Amino acid sequence: MSTELLQIPLTTIKGEQKTLADFPGKAFLVVNTASKCGFTGQYKGLEQLWQQYREQGLVVLGFPCNQFGKQEPGDEGAISQFCELNFGVSFPLFKKIEVNGPGAHPLYVQLKKRAPGLLGSQGIKWNFTKFLLNADGSLVKRFAPTAKPEDLSGEIAALLR
Repeated sequence: MSTELLQIPLTTIKGEQKTLADFPGKAFLVVNTASKCGFTGQYKGLEQLWQQYREQGLVVLGFPCNQFGKQEPGDEGAISQFCELNFGVSFPLFKKIEVNGPGAHPLYVQLKKRAPGLLGSQGIKWNFTKFLLNADGSLVKRFAPTAKPEDLSGEIAALLR
């Protein structure tokens, strides 16, 4: 069941076709992001995690989403430029997607099934919900938007051992 997650087609922010399997590592941190959100500052912490752990096998993946308060209104070029200029983001970013509803990206459909939120809800409640996966795509944990990236270090380090 986990390996199928690694094969779901993804489109990078630059339009390249990829899958999670194209990002070999020991752990994945998948995050739905937005540029005009109260949590947007988390880009800095996500980039720090990427810098700190990527050589050990962490892959941070950002998926811009405009479903929450229309906080990601720009196109891919604007999003990419904003992230790079304001937060030095160098981890992989992807084409803007939907995470809820009938247009939800297949990756998020699977992530929500595997790690329901509070009270079993499968919906994503807000920007910067985080999913930590191991190398084979098995879900380890779901984190609320309020979970700061730096607070995930212990669990990430444990997966990278």
